[in-house]
Amino acid sequence: MTTMMRAFETGAAAVPSTLATATAPAPVPSVVAEPLTQPAQPEAAPPQGRAIVITSGKGGVGKTTTTANLGTALAARGARVVLVDADVGLRNLDIVLGLESRVRFHLLDVLEEKATLDEALVRDKRSESLSLLAAAQTREKEDVVTAQMTALILELRRRFDYVLIDCPAGIEKGFKNAVAGAQHAIIVCTPEVSAVRDADRVVGLLPNDWRPELIVNRVRPQLVKKGKMLSVDDVNDILRLPLLGVIAEEPGVIVATNKGEPLALDATSETGAAYRAMAAKLAGDAAPPDPRPHDGGAGGWFAKLGAMLGGR
Repeated sequence: MTTMMRAFETGAAAVPSTLATATAPAPVPSVVAEPLTQPAQPEAAPPQGRAIVITSGKGGVGKTTTTANLGTALAARGARVVLVDADVGLRNLDIVLGLESRVRFHLLDVLEEKATLDEALVRDKRSESLSLLAAAQTREKEDVVTAQMTALILELRRRFDYVLIDCPAGIEKGFKNAVAGAQHAIIVCTPEVSAVRDADRVVGLLPNDWRPELIVNRVRPQLVKKGKMLSVDDVNDILRLPLLGVIAEEPGVIVATNKGEPLALDATSETGAAYRAMAAKLAGDAAPPDPRPHDGGAGGWFAKLGAMLGGR
């Protein structure tokens, strides 16, 4: 028995060490999980377009008509142009352009992410490079968040050469929203004491580093000559702004507006020629001949106007 036990122990001792090692479980190498990294997002292209607000303070002076015609004239020159109707609740820019039946989504739909910007933009019938972003017709100006409006205009500046913003009348929330994303302003004013006073007020509310340009609209030269209407010089002696252009009173403007056909495309219209000249100046062309009508020079109303406004 003792002999057998010794033999067993001797045999066990004879087992190769390599075999013993092979039968042991191999250690599992530790793996350190690396954090997942998101693919680099391309940076947004810097905005190249120019955002211009068309404003006045007073209603009914022709801001919407001016926006439509300037935009049409710029697009006819080959520029990529978008017109933004910021007059929430009182949408009219689509009618002046003849696009009212094509509007499916509006500005607030985009801001509230109910529609994409591409879905809301309406392509013009006559120009491939002209688009419209319509205002909401059944909402209030207070529904627009100013910061969102600023971001929207910034995005449009990345897509278009010109962003023309049709500003609502007044100096309340609608005005502030329209101005927020702009870089430049065009003041539209008629030769009326009340319009000049409101325009003067608006100029004072714009950023100090802006140099707004002036359009004097609906001038009637015969009345100016008779001393019954302010002249262009009368108006600008108060406002003292660079004069972008002058539009004479023309019955064809009303007809064209009702048809949804901007006069800027009418080669026979003096008003159309004036808008095209203004577009050329905005585009940086050498100043074309002044298209303004002869308005009889300084009228007899200047003293009255200066007394009311206090002058500059």
